[in-house]
Amino acid sequence: MDIKPALVKELRERTGAGMMDCKKALVEANGDIDLAAEILRKAGQAKADKKASRVAAEGTVVVKSAGNRHVVVEVNCETDFVAKDENFRKFAERAAEAAVANAPADVDALLALDAGGETFDEARRGLIAKIGENITVRRFARFETSNPVGAYVHMGRIGVLVEVEGGNDELARDLAMQVAATSPRYVSADDVPADEIAKEREILRAQALAEGKPEQIVEKMVEGRLRKHLDEVTLLGQPFVKDPDKRVRDLLKEAGAKVVRFVRYELGEGIEKETVDFAAEVMAQASQTR
Repeated sequence: MDIKPALVKELRERTGAGMMDCKKALVEANGDIDLAAEILRKAGQAKADKKASRVAAEGTVVVKSAGNRHVVVEVNCETDFVAKDENFRKFAERAAEAAVANAPADVDALLALDAGGETFDEARRGLIAKIGENITVRRFARFETSNPVGAYVHMGRIGVLVEVEGGNDELARDLAMQVAATSPRYVSADDVPADEIAKEREILRAQALAEGKPEQIVEKMVEGRLRKHLDEVTLLGQPFVKDPDKRVRDLLKEAGAKVVRFVRYELGEGIEKETVDFAAEVMAQASQTR
């Protein structure tokens, strides 16, 4: 069947699929563009299913705010090259905007939202078929509050939200940048689990004894080192990045404010990335060609 180039072009603009894939689908559909679009869509879903097991640890972290709603969203792909792709970045931006506007309960609910004639999951699968890499919406966090919220994103790799009570937008923004830079794990020492403190105390005691310190001063050493450790892992205990002579807790006291909560997403954290030994690959290929 003779397929006119204009029809191929129209299908490509409509679906984003490659020229040859569009022509093949139109031939299969006997020139019916709606049926051809459905064929491409099913093919895209099949490709997406095949790539679903591949590790996606690159991508982008997006932060969006609208009124009293704020979100940070992580969307992953397999390579840094695709992370810079315009279509991928637009998808991530739209997903974040949908998370702000619709307040979905979780990632599955976000993917089920309408993305303009298709769900976000269908749009994601179509993007996988077009780009050729696994793409996932990994996680998002949302704050909905009338309190000031500092929202900060660093180069698309770190995204932070910090809610403060009794402060202002500038303070919240400064604290968001603090969290991005210093990666605290808790707001204050009161938030650190008791078992974690007990384990750290045990380690510090063993270290002090191994140094040959007298038993009578070990406990004082342990408590001093424990306080230092807690300052390092808590936002309130850290030196303020804009004024290292001042602790964050001192900054908050001066402002008559407190940190309610924060969330920090770093791209790919916790994902076990596959390491490729390129030298071994070359050696293996060379041995096969002998």
